[in-house]
Amino acid sequence: MLVTTDEICAAIQDTFEDTRVVPEPAGALSIAGLKKYVAREGWKAKRLVAINSGANVNFDRLRYIAERAEIGAGREALLAVEIPEERGSFLKFCRALGARNITEFNYREHGHERAQIFVGLNLTRGAVERAELVQLLGQTGYPVVDMTDNEMAKLHVRHMIGGRAQDLADECLFRFDFPERPGALLRFLEAIGTRWNISLFHYRNHGSDHGRVLAGIQVPAAQRAELLLHLNDLHYSYVEETGNPAYRIFLGR
Repeated sequence: MLVTTDEICAAIQDTFEDTRVVPEPAGALSIAGLKKYVAREGWKAKRLVAINSGANVNFDRLRYIAERAEIGAGREALLAVEIPEERGSFLKFCRALGARNITEFNYREHGHERAQIFVGLNLTRGAVERAELVQLLGQTGYPVVDMTDNEMAKLHVRHMIGGRAQDLADECLFRFDFPERPGALLRFLEAIGTRWNISLFHYRNHGSDHGRVLAGIQVPAAQRAELLLHLNDLHYSYVEETGNPAYRIFLGR
């Protein structure tokens, strides 16, 4: 049996959740292979044994394992989607997704007519559901490329989306804590509505009770108080980061 690195990471997660033991990748290899064999043969109600040995894993490697386990288990899809570069596009896109849980959302204003976003979505039915999702988005009018099996996208590109935007006026940057429950992102976008343009958005679900979100919103000084009223009505904890030097150096105009 041949398994991918992502499938080995998923096997490490399975072992931890069942026994609270963290095996090394080579130790989890047998479990990953057994899982794949069972899925291929369609076995059920059988007693099977996989030899799991070794504990050669350091703490730093756990970050990588956690990042890739959901993909390896078929519980996450990563997609590159093209949407119109106009106010309300995020909101319309999230409504098209329906009740699906978003695990990742990366976007930065580029000033063109079309915007490219990198989005992660939870799956409950693996590759079959992933194919259905790609088809649904295409039929809804969103050009989409499946990045779930793209190694460069998973290792590098997902962390590099952003940069400085040109000719971007009145951008304010906010850092939010979203409750990790379905509909939290949609509620945020509906609060912003179509009056203000979202010029930057970064979100990644890390499995905690709150999701960390960084959002840039274009709002003229005269409308700033009104925006803050909308944000306060959400009751999501937030901090303004417009003056943060990391923003000024890497993301600002």
